Amino acid sequence: MSTTTAVAPLTVQDAEILLSAAQQAAKAAGVTVSVTVLDAGGHLLAFRRDDRAVLISGETSTRKAYTALQLNSATADLVDAVQPGGLFHTLPTALDRPLLFIAGGVPVHRDGRLIGAVGVGGGAPEQDHGFAVAAVDALV
Repeated sequence: MSTTTAVAPLTVQDAEILLSAAQQAAKAAGVTVSVTVLDAGGHLLAFRRDDRAVLISGETSTRKAYTALQLNSATADLVDAVQPGGLFHTLPTALDRPLLFIAGGVPVHRDGRLIGAVGVGGGAPEQDHGFAVAAVDALV
């Protein structure tokens, strides 16, 4: 008989920390963003859009979070994989939500296990990645 250790799921309180940290990092850089937090099942746990952020940034942040969750990797690390000859070049897109291989999505882990993802959209991809990383770092 084997035993497993339970891992605490991503909570609404965790999601609020992620949202606030990403938006604070973006505000400090003078960038307006949307931030999406998904739980381990890919369900929307929290979303926040700065009033000045473009509307599409909300869909972008959600797709970045979904991609990071599905592939358990930061989207910034996946960009080369979708180029011709890359690992995911022929990855089918018949998923619930199309994947988005642009920096700004970061998986969230607890005790070494995937518990969710955060996605940030609205700035340059490198900025969005930094904001998402700052959010995850704030949760630890």
